This record gives sequence, structure tokens and C-alpha cells, in this order.
Amino acid sequence: MDGRIKQLLEEGEGQFVEFKENIDKSLAKEIVAFANATGGKIYLGIDDKNILKGIEVTNRLKSQVTDIAKNCDPKIPVSLGKIENLLIITVLESVNKPHQCKEGFHLRLGANSQKLTRDEIIKFCIRENKIRFDEQICKNFDFADFDDEKFEYYLKLARISNTLDKKELLRNIRALTVEGMTNAGVLFFAKEPYKYIMTSRIRCVLFKGNERVRILDKKEVDKGIIGNIEYAVNYLDEHVPVRFEIKGLYRKEFPQFPQDAYREAIVNAVIHRDYFENGEVAVEKSRNFIYINNPGGVVSSLSKKDFGTLSWPRNRLLADLLSRTYLMEKAGTGIRRIKDASLENKNLVEFRDRGTYFFAVFENKESPDVSKESSQKTVEKTVEKTVEKIINVIKENPKVTVKELVARTGLSRRGVEWNILKLKEKGLLKRIGPDKGGYWKIIMEENK
Repeated sequence: MDGRIKQLLEEGEGQFVEFKENIDKSLAKEIVAFANATGGKIYLGIDDKNILKGIEVTNRLKSQVTDIAKNCDPKIPVSLGKIENLLIITVLESVNKPHQCKEGFHLRLGANSQKLTRDEIIKFCIRENKIRFDEQICKNFDFADFDDEKFEYYLKLARISNTLDKKELLRNIRALTVEGMTNAGVLFFAKEPYKYIMTSRIRCVLFKGNERVRILDKKEVDKGIIGNIEYAVNYLDEHVPVRFEIKGLYRKEFPQFPQDAYREAIVNAVIHRDYFENGEVAVEKSRNFIYINNPGGVVSSLSKKDFGTLSWPRNRLLADLLSRTYLMEKAGTGIRRIKDASLENKNLVEFRDRGTYFFAVFENKESPDVSKESSQKTVEKTVEKTVEKIINVIKENPKVTVKELVARTGLSRRGVEWNILKLKEKGLLKRIGPDKGGYWKIIMEENK
């Protein structure tokens, strides 16, 4: 007996091996099951008790096997080989899943091929990215709930000229189809996305100490894809301590965690989460850790060795829309940028795939002093001075534009917009009239 056959009989059937004494009606099921899983080999000529029976390997036999594979839907390519009096049918993992035969859809699980139920087939298709949430039509969306301000802001970020009709622009970026608004369009441009999509929110949490137990602050926001990302980034900006060193006329900043790293992790969480699954994207800050997690692990189509090097988005349309803005750079490089930024800042970063959830965990070990109370007070004073600058400029000229505020305060546009948003949320500042021709009203003055 060939040594390979002897070892094969000793090991028996498993995830990648199936024995059959001869061709029967279940062969198609086994071929489908392997193609839908990670591939495998079927050995004709061995019975279910691992006893070598042998089979006459003829051209007719080979033709029968090939025909059975071709009659699967869609057809499955197989390769045939031979060891002594055994026919070996090699089935590779298919890139065209899911496959079915007359007996239905099957999947290889361990040493058995399991028939999938209707719900299991749906979950399988979602996992394999055959059904994409973001490209589905939100049939009950009412255009009265379309947020023109969000759309204008997106066009500005994406540098798209607003010269066409609104619906034509939406069709051009595939947010709108002849059937209606896509879920991606709702997540980007609805006034309240949660009204239509219950998985649209993002949760930001601040914990006391390193244990994720005692909550100091918690916010749940529903500002759309871009608004959620910017809010979460600014939330961490507020709560990530920064140590300052002043030498001469220059001030150098040493943040506990780099914004480039956690911003990219937040973008990944929002864009790659599984919107079919319940739950929210969570951005959590404890004393020396940041946890960013989202429902849905790494897509099964992406192997572990390709993680961080290839782009395989679960939500292609969401990724395409965001990639037109500054928030999302070249596809496939996000994980590397997170690692590089963390390494440069002397942080540890770990990615955990839990199947139903994906975590990016940042840890600060090298510079624990940065998170001390004194550093936090320095940050708070800096924030107060920044707000004071903006208020003083508005007092001088209530009709001042955001562009002029950027020039006068020395802040970035995003920094100005963030601080204005916080002042509005606290009821201290109000915009009267439109962006062009309107003015700012300082409410805090009235309350004094």
C-alpha cells in the first residue's frame, strides 16, 4: 500500500477530506460544501469506515464527476488525480459563492457537510459580501428628511461643484438610484439616519481609571457618517491629554495618543462595520487605553495574511463616498498608518477579531505621566483660551465667516467648526439667518 494512502486512512475524514466508496447522489452535495467553505479533497474508493475498497478509474468515471460539478449552480471547477486505485477530486474554495446542487446549499463544517437553512443562507451571503447593506434601497425614505446642509458640506469636502440638480448629483455618486435612496445615501445625508437605520449611531464613552466600569461621560450621536466620525475624533481630542514643552518661542506637543491613529481607526470602524448586526460603533477612552470597536469582524473573503495590506470593504459604496473626502485616504493603507503613527508615538496597538466584533486597542505605556491630572488641566485651559479667542472675534464682528475665524484664531477649519458646534450644543452661541448674510448671536452675554 502506498504510504500516502496509509497515512490518509489513519487520519480519516475532516474539514478538508471526504471519503466515498463510489459515485452516489450525495457527491454533488460534498463538492458544493467544499466550494462554499475553504476547499478540500474527495477520495473515491474508500468507504465510510475508512476501509480501502478501491475503484476502477476510467475516463467514463472522470466524465461523470466533471458533469456533476458542472451541473452545480453556479458550476464548480474540479481537478482530478489518482493514487493507485483511488480517484482524487480536488475542490478549491470558490470565489463565486454560494453554490447549490439539487439537494440545496451545503457548507463543510468539520467532517460533515451541513445543509443551510434559509436564514443561514442569508447570513452566509452577507458574510461573503454577496448582499451589501449600503447598496440596498431604503424604500421608506422620505425626501422631506433629506439634510441639505449635510449634502452641501459633503460636496465641499469632496470638492464636487454644486452646479447640477441635487438628485442628479446624488445619482452621479450612486447615493440615489431610480428605485430610491440607498442606505448609504441615508447614512450620509438624512437629517436623522436612526429614523430609518437603527444601527446608524456612534457611542463615545469616557471611563475613570483603566477599568471600563465607572463612566464619567457618555454621548450617543446620530449625525450621519461624516458627522459621527468628526464628532468621535473631536471627542477623543478633548479627552486625550497632551504634555507641552516650551523652549524659547516654540511649544512642542506630546499627545498621549496620536490623532492620526485613532482617527483612522474610527473611520475603519464606521465604514467597515456590519450594518445588518445590532449594536453601535463604540469609541471608549480610559486612563491609558483607547478602545474602538464595531459590530462585524473582518470579512471572511480577506485572509489573515492579507489583513492590513489589501482593501476588501464590507460596504463598498460607503467607502467610495468617504474616500472622496479628507477623512479616508488610499484604500488598503489604513492599518499600516495606524501602526506607524502608534509606533512613532511609542504606543502599543492591537487588533482583535472576535467574529461578531472587531476591536482596535491602543495602549500608552511609555509616557504614563501624560495622563496625570496636571496635564489634563493644561488641556482644559488651552480649550478655554481657544473658545475665548473665537468669542472675542465674534464680538468684534458678528458677521464673521468661518474662513475669517480660521485666519484670526490660527486654528484649523475643523478646529473652528468643532468649537462652534460645542458652543451651540451648550446653548452659548446661535446662528441667525443663512451661512451667507447671517450673523452669530452670543447667548452667554444675555444670561449674565
